[in-house]
Amino acid sequence: MTKPSLRARDVALEGARIVHHDRIVAQTLAIHDGAVAEHAAADALRVDLRDHLILPGLINAHDHLQLNNVPGLPHSDPFPNSYAWIDAFEAHRGSDDVEAAVAVPREVRHWHGALKNVLAGVTTVAHHDPWYPNLDDADFPVGLLRDFGWSHSLGLGMPRNNLPPRYGPPVIESFAKTNADRPWIIHLAEGTDSVAQSELERLDALGCLASNTVLVHGVGLTASNVARVVERNAAVVWCPASNVSLFGATLSPRALFSARRLALGSDSRLTGSRDLLDEAGVAAAHSDLSPSELMQMMTADAASILRLNGRGSLDLGCRADCVILNSNGDPYEALLNTTRSSIRAVVRDGRPVIADPDFAAWFDECDVPAVPARVDGCRKLIAATITLPEAVRLEPGLQLL
Repeated sequence: MTKPSLRARDVALEGARIVHHDRIVAQTLAIHDGAVAEHAAADALRVDLRDHLILPGLINAHDHLQLNNVPGLPHSDPFPNSYAWIDAFEAHRGSDDVEAAVAVPREVRHWHGALKNVLAGVTTVAHHDPWYPNLDDADFPVGLLRDFGWSHSLGLGMPRNNLPPRYGPPVIESFAKTNADRPWIIHLAEGTDSVAQSELERLDALGCLASNTVLVHGVGLTASNVARVVERNAAVVWCPASNVSLFGATLSPRALFSARRLALGSDSRLTGSRDLLDEAGVAAAHSDLSPSELMQMMTADAASILRLNGRGSLDLGCRADCVILNSNGDPYEALLNTTRSSIRAVVRDGRPVIADPDFAAWFDECDVPAVPARVDGCRKLIAATITLPEAVRLEPGLQLL
């Protein structure tokens, strides 16, 4: 796609309450050159947001973007661990619906996964899979975690019998090549049996448990495992919907959250929830975390764990990625009660990406061409540059008009 011609437009979002994870302030959000500024320029575009809330753009700390159109594996009993699920899915892979889904070009499926996220107020995603050139497209719908290391899991990422790993980079080699100041991500303890429960010990014995290690799922982590994760300043990405669906259980998040070593991820729709908004609801149902704590996991804590400087916050100098909601009741509960059709606007770098039609002038003033659409039956405007037709057709509830 062709990169659009965008003006660096100063904007002043006026009259709203700005919702940080630890405080709420009533002030103008000034935007200059795509970042939060101290003062609005005299000629800034002024957007009236009385009776609105402005939240930082959400961070999805774990997704597989290319898998969101792939139908899940029907099952009745819980799996003991992720490797049992993988084996079962591989046996099911030849079914007509899965074959049709994976026949869609990977680049289109990447774009579809990104659309899924931005529709739900997510402005940054950690994509846990190989990097392809289309992910560098200037018009890609969401920002992506970059410059990080990863391996799939111990079961798939360790060479065996002189054969290469089954999938993804080798665990030890990948960890060693990742700079200590960048995150290294791996599925771990994804299950409830002894295989899952032994994985943290194995990872530590390999020398791969450090302050930049980010463990995804962690269902089988014991209390002593969690204490070790916290002691090493490592972290966990929690995907409760996927965990409950596959294993009938999920981790207890309080200790990791209290240490600020926990972020939230939706996983893909292959095993997880529809999007991060739905994932937050599942997290609330399976924990004692408050609405403000859940928001913290999806913003400030995710940014800290993934080393996403300038994201997950609307403090001075941060990128102006935000979600705009109607103000109705408790601001933190508003996020948990939000559906993607009720989001008033999603903003990246100070420019609207998706918004209600009454924000048309904002698109125009920022030179963002917009097209009319429906999201779950509600009229919206969407930046034309992200509406790849093949990807739009994959997303239930999204219709271009």
